[in-house]
Amino acid sequence: MTDIEIARATPLRPISDVAQTIGIAAADLELHGKHIAKVPLNLIDEEKMKKSHLILVTSITATRAGIGKTTVSIGLALGLNHIGKKAVVALREPSLGPCFGMKGGAAGGGHAQVLPMEKINLHFTGDFHAITSAHNMIAALLDNYIYQHRGEGFALKEVLWRRVLDVNDRSLRSIVTGLGPAANGVETQAGFDITPASELMAILCLASDEADLRRRIEQIVLGYRFDGTPFTVKDLGVAGSIMVLLKDALQPNLVQTTENTPAFVHGGPFANIAHGCNSLIATRMALSHSEYTITEAGFGADLGAEKFYDIKCRKGGLQPDLTVIVATAQGLKMHGGVQLDLIQEPNLEGLRRGLANLDKHVRNLRSFGQSVVVVFNRFAADTDEEMALLRSHCEEELNAPFVINNAYAEGGAGAAEMARVVVETIEKNPSAPLRFVYDDDAPLRTKIEKVAREIYGAANVSFAKPALDRIRLAESGGMGHFPVCIAKTQFSFSADPKQYGAVEGFEILIRDVVINAGAEMIVAIAGDILRMPGLPKAPQALHIDYTNGEIIGLS
Repeated sequence: MTDIEIARATPLRPISDVAQTIGIAAADLELHGKHIAKVPLNLIDEEKMKKSHLILVTSITATRAGIGKTTVSIGLALGLNHIGKKAVVALREPSLGPCFGMKGGAAGGGHAQVLPMEKINLHFTGDFHAITSAHNMIAALLDNYIYQHRGEGFALKEVLWRRVLDVNDRSLRSIVTGLGPAANGVETQAGFDITPASELMAILCLASDEADLRRRIEQIVLGYRFDGTPFTVKDLGVAGSIMVLLKDALQPNLVQTTENTPAFVHGGPFANIAHGCNSLIATRMALSHSEYTITEAGFGADLGAEKFYDIKCRKGGLQPDLTVIVATAQGLKMHGGVQLDLIQEPNLEGLRRGLANLDKHVRNLRSFGQSVVVVFNRFAADTDEEMALLRSHCEEELNAPFVINNAYAEGGAGAAEMARVVVETIEKNPSAPLRFVYDDDAPLRTKIEKVAREIYGAANVSFAKPALDRIRLAESGGMGHFPVCIAKTQFSFSADPKQYGAVEGFEILIRDVVINAGAEMIVAIAGDILRMPGLPKAPQALHIDYTNGEIIGLS
């Protein structure tokens, strides 16, 4: 059965019943139909959070063969509940861009999915639309302010605020607005990013409550005046209007898994162009209502996990008890130099070479003080010999627990062993307090260099002039204490997507820096990474359809 067929065959419980299993009353829910609800922020309980165990799921470096990190995250929640523990999973919302571009969906797979998968993958509760509308409302209000006040001598030397759209559209990366007669506005070079790259997305995912959301919105730097001073949303005077558009989106979404396990799905920044974590509010809500909270960070551990620790945990006061790293034989073979069309064939030598990628990630995770469990997603083409090689390497060379995940095919029963290994590791060898890559008071350039050298393995980090200029602006504006968020390819430790494996000793170029004063982080753009993706030659949209009352083509 396909993912969507399994999803349709799964009986869903009323979301009010699902909520009651974790102590949330039906009267507290804002229902979006029978199976989706918004949960109010006042149900976050700081004291209960302290009693819950937080588990991060990350992975080896991403490959085009896929890794299955979300499936493992959901499967672990199923497995923990299967063995009698009270577990909740907290995930990101899918973006329409990849769903209609490459992926076709991002709600897990097989018998380890969050449901209703069609709604989650499409418009869901409208959070992405709210962020898109709020972001573009700021752009329109800023353009209008410049237009209406130009006669008074007001002008900005540089406008930083671009527009966003939750669609992969390379044609919108660079545009010109205000063409035509003067009544059409001031002619300006502009462009679009994808909604997951919006600073408002990062703000929503890092805000602790409504007051913090407003404070962060007001701090957004929209551009710089000719005297070098920043022009902010507070200066524009529209923070209240943006709050109105985002107030409902700030509440986390409650859904359920294929086995009716509660799941909070909220926020969706990408890890290759943003910080790659679901909302802090959703994670804290899950911790308030579970013994074990499982969350994930986007792409490989060099991107998602580093940002989860250095940004989300640092600013949110979170302390994970364990990190699970997901690997596949096919992914490891690609990192071992095996061509994509041959990775399903047995190849022990290619697999052995690819283990260097896993080893480097494990070393990095341990440098943060994390206890690590290696979870292997097995595919039908994987051989027993390959499994034996992986197990012996993890247990003997890495001294790390190793377990095979079968949640895709068997649901919670197939994840029971994984759950038991995770519980035992937390009880006997929990993670130490987090050790961050850099200190808050280190210079921004030093922070970027430390991540690039110590996590990625770069030998040299160079900075283009625009990046250095932005760093100087940020530090002179009192933002030097912000964490850094490096945007780079997800397919390599380096900034070159073709350098697989555990590449070391490379040079990485920081070509630009984006100041996210509201999100309170500095985004450093490495290599050729783009904040507005393009569509492939044959996008998934060609296969998505609505036939006989049913959606087809979503994975």
